[in-house]
Amino acid sequence: VPLALVAYYYGQKHELFEAIFEHWRPTIDERLTRLQAAVDDGGPDLLNHIVEAFVQPVLRIRASAEGEFYALLVARELGYASPEADRVLRRHFDPLAHAFIDALRLALPHASVGACAWAYQFALGALLHHLSDQRVQRLSLGANTPNDVSSHPMLVRFIEGGIRAALPPPPAPPAASAPVSSRRRSTHRRQP
Repeated sequence: VPLALVAYYYGQKHELFEAIFEHWRPTIDERLTRLQAAVDDGGPDLLNHIVEAFVQPVLRIRASAEGEFYALLVARELGYASPEADRVLRRHFDPLAHAFIDALRLALPHASVGACAWAYQFALGALLHHLSDQRVQRLSLGANTPNDVSSHPMLVRFIEGGIRAALPPPPAPPAASAPVSSRRRSTHRRQP
């Protein structure tokens, strides 16, 4: 496609980025819908459901030929954000990031917003690397292929386990104090 034709339809580079990300907006909306459903359901598996909402829609589109190019574009632009791309990424992805950070705080109320933001960033790093990596086939001596669907549950467990390991554990419940009568007896013991 001649560059002049692209510029004619989409304008400057940031307008082209905007058009691409707007085209894929339903994926962001799906992630937010799945996240809200996970939060509404709550329960002991809340963190797992949050990670599933974060990962699964992206992995599904990555499996398509068209989605592969979009996923690679997102991974590249998040890694090497230019000023043009930064405006688009802020508009489309910052609200998504804040929603996931808020959900992490619900699942792990003992964790600070700062710790949850780091957990989100680390999860994003694992997801983006999985989307863009081509070396796994070579490193596994042919046992794995890039973006193999069978690796998706492993990625979810990896991210969930990493979040649990990285964030501080909840505070221990206060120790039950001994009844008053037993405390009195313990203070009047004879010394040997």
